[in-house]
Amino acid sequence: MTNCLEVRNLHKKYNDFELKNINFDLPKGAIMGFIGENGSGKTTTIKAILNIIKQYDGEIRLFGLNSRDHDKEIKDKVGVVLDDMFFSEILTPNDINNVMKDMYQKWDNKMFYNYLNEFSLNAKRPIKTFSKGMRKKLEIVTALSHHPQLLILDEPTAGLDPVARAEVIELFQNFIQNEECSILLSSHITTDLEHIADYITFINNGEIMLSKTCNELLENYGIVKCSKQDFEKFDKGDYVKFRKSKYQYEVLIEDVKKFKRKYNTAVIDKITLDDLMLLMIKGEE
Repeated sequence: MTNCLEVRNLHKKYNDFELKNINFDLPKGAIMGFIGENGSGKTTTIKAILNIIKQYDGEIRLFGLNSRDHDKEIKDKVGVVLDDMFFSEILTPNDINNVMKDMYQKWDNKMFYNYLNEFSLNAKRPIKTFSKGMRKKLEIVTALSHHPQLLILDEPTAGLDPVARAEVIELFQNFIQNEECSILLSSHITTDLEHIADYITFINNGEIMLSKTCNELLENYGIVKCSKQDFEKFDKGDYVKFRKSKYQYEVLIEDVKKFKRKYNTAVIDKITLDDLMLLMIKGEE
């Protein structure tokens, strides 16, 4: 399977933060959920991929091309939605159309205005009159309207109501249907990722904790909730991390079937991405 994005040994050091040897691959035709706490390194990684941060160690390749050597060629193939709005508030969608058609060779006026109509965005109103949700929709519409092959999205559904989120998620799913286009999607709304992501990459404190298929995580990982006495029967190599509260232990396991065979009395709950993040970050080894 051909990769749309490859990150190899990405390292970037600041005074108070460090990205440490980030490695992951995003295949063509796939959606990767990029998860982690605020300050974990998601946005720094994305900015390095987009060549916004230029000084770093390691290598980033998009469409087989080194990102630092082929910046212009790559940018024409990438649609971007960052967490902070990047359009001036005095502009209207009509103004954005005029700017973008000069920036992108494949800018599609018809597609842009069709999306505006679909999301009920008035092309003549200045952005400053738009709600947060409307602004986010406009960013997404703009990112899609030059026929990119890769979408890089930082919190694209933040501020959207459930109906609008469902509409946007359907757009993302349609975008990858030709199996040539991919999405790197950073989001705190992990329930969305559980429904649409093919892969999950989890970063914490500047390090990749895991990068696996979403199905593998949700099917193979699990949580055992048990007493201290039961927990003490488990061999340390049979679980990943645990948390203890006043009344019970929560134990993260990596292989449900293997654990059940060894401890046939254990009750194992299905895991969510929120559960996984909490136990990986706050749990003890």
